[in-house]
Amino acid sequence: MNRLIIVGNGFDLAHGLPTGYCDFIDWYWNCVISSFEDLQGELYEDDLIEIKLRFKRSSEKVSKVDFKNVQKLSQLESFVRSYSEAFNPEFGEQNYDRCYLKFHNSFFESICNKRSIQNWVDIENEYFKLLKDCLKEEGSNSKVTKLNQEFTKVKNLLEKYLNDKITEKFDFNKVNEQYQKILKLLLVKPLNLKDNLSHPYLREFQIGEFEFLMNLDKTIVESNRLMNLQSDIDNGKINQLNLILNFNYTQTIDKYVSAAIDRSGQNRYTAFGHTQQVQIHGRLKDSENQINFGFGDEMDDHYKLIENKDDNEYLKNIKSFQYLQNSNYREMLDFIDGEKFQVYIMGHSCGLSDRILLNKIFEHHNCRSIKVFYHQFDEPKADGRTDNYTEIVQNISRHFNKKEMMREKIVNKSLCQPLPQDIRFAPKENGSQL
Repeated sequence: MNRLIIVGNGFDLAHGLPTGYCDFIDWYWNCVISSFEDLQGELYEDDLIEIKLRFKRSSEKVSKVDFKNVQKLSQLESFVRSYSEAFNPEFGEQNYDRCYLKFHNSFFESICNKRSIQNWVDIENEYFKLLKDCLKEEGSNSKVTKLNQEFTKVKNLLEKYLNDKITEKFDFNKVNEQYQKILKLLLVKPLNLKDNLSHPYLREFQIGEFEFLMNLDKTIVESNRLMNLQSDIDNGKINQLNLILNFNYTQTIDKYVSAAIDRSGQNRYTAFGHTQQVQIHGRLKDSENQINFGFGDEMDDHYKLIENKDDNEYLKNIKSFQYLQNSNYREMLDFIDGEKFQVYIMGHSCGLSDRILLNKIFEHHNCRSIKVFYHQFDEPKADGRTDNYTEIVQNISRHFNKKEMMREKIVNKSLCQPLPQDIRFAPKENGSQL
């Protein structure tokens, strides 16, 4: 059966790439600290923030936000305190008053202050929340324009971070052998299902699919016996397609696709289905496939109110309109409209910011099964959880209008497996990892 492999940020993290929201936000504040130190002055400013030191000797009145009210900035405040003493020794600690922070970007202030924001989907959800808030306010047109401008600045900063600290630091052509663990999932293998009706693979589907799966497997078994499996896939006698629907902006998937297509160095008895990827949310530094970072839950109760506002500024960062800029979404539709398929979830949280797209996939009549490759934690969480399987399937359930269909399609945990966490790309020779 065809496979639609949904890849999210957790896939990059499993490869040791620092692509998480916390990696990004820590990088920004570390850059601020470094720049502040280099300036050797009392003021730091960029498009997002302004930092000002105030000493008791100054009569200037400054009414700005104190660092300690901002999440994760205690380290920065401690640095600034020691910095002020180091570069202004004549004033000393007794003359040090306070360090003030002013945000030039209200959206950035919002995501810095909220402890609930831990992942990229949380940022997209926060954007949509603020967008909905604009509906309730007077002069909302100027407010939503300002929100979009501020959101764009954060998005541009994210793109810079990913390019400078991921693309320029890692060699995506050089990966350790552990990547074979995931590459094997793209294989076409004879399973001899007719002799084993209790085979775990069959149990990933409803009983109504058994005949289809056994007939397909029978063809694969015979082709493999004649050592024609790969050639029969290539000439279309056996129809097996793998579409990797990549929600990341990085090049992580490229190695897997090229390995499945270029079979040099592979065992002659292995066979891969036709494999392609659609980088649905864009790719770094690609003018034809620009980053799509926004919100995609058109099923939200407030979305109709946004449309009725009759102001296109409200729709500027709605993902559906970005999908129309290229053929990515159409390629995904052509795949799911073609033949029956099983969904693999690899590192995608299945959050609400991608709801309209995921609903289209999950409730499609050709979607016959949804298998989760969950993250197994190194240590149990405070609430006793040892993995995020339940969290992911709870998120998946929100994309179904028909809950009975959801229960039929999601593969139970005993038949799922953890996503490997030990795959690593080599650092580039002219750079180093973070």
